[in-house]
Amino acid sequence: MIQNHEIDYRIYGEELQFVEIELDPNETAIAESGAFMMMDNGIQMNTIFGDGSQQQDNGILGKLFSAGKRLLVGESLFMTAFTNTGQGKKKVSFAAPYTGKIIVFDLAKLGGKIIAQKDAFLCAAKGVSIGIEFQRRLGTGIFGGEGFIMEKLEGDGLAFAHAGGYIVEKDLQPGEILKVDTGCVVAYTAGIDFDIEFVSGIKNWMFGGEGLFFAKLAGPGKVWLQSLPISRLAGRLQQYTYKRKEEGSILGGLGNLLDGRE
Repeated sequence: MIQNHEIDYRIYGEELQFVEIELDPNETAIAESGAFMMMDNGIQMNTIFGDGSQQQDNGILGKLFSAGKRLLVGESLFMTAFTNTGQGKKKVSFAAPYTGKIIVFDLAKLGGKIIAQKDAFLCAAKGVSIGIEFQRRLGTGIFGGEGFIMEKLEGDGLAFAHAGGYIVEKDLQPGEILKVDTGCVVAYTAGIDFDIEFVSGIKNWMFGGEGLFFAKLAGPGKVWLQSLPISRLAGRLQQYTYKRKEEGSILGGLGNLLDGRE
């Protein structure tokens, strides 16, 4: 079995981060389309079909099936490979798409598998497989915030993901249970049991301002949580835009003046 490429890295920034990956000659990093920020001269960029991992079927039908599954988790059919074809070490950088933090997964130390929310993947060492993970329970798939399908990262190398707001890593012991908002779950190791739980009490979900369900995570394993899911941010922005549109229709130019937009 061919091991993942071993890469060195450094993360820059606080809220709008980017990761700089250092490649030895002939080493390769893969990334989602649109994640690229900058690179040294001597790095060759190639578009590849799928993730380029050894787990991918070499036949055309196998590649189509593997790449097609990526569409289900919101990723594109193609990825970009960055290979150091020059002399000495070279650097390539990838930027986060919105305010938040970049998470580093050392898959060799995490059991070789991470299950993550859709669109979380940013970049990885070549050899890491990016696939799909179906929810095992019907209720989890329907009400679990991310639907039936989540992202699966497998291999023994480094993988980088991005999530919104502040990131908290929890190490759950066997039988230990953590209840969180469904949208705040970023990723978890394969040993975690992920289920959903109905919010008890009609007043809680009618007037509490929260959703109908908790995500129920049971150990053993690691869990990564985000304080600001992009869906929550988008909802607030949409709500604000709609509110300002209503105010503008009532107050007209005066509303814009009072709001400092004129």
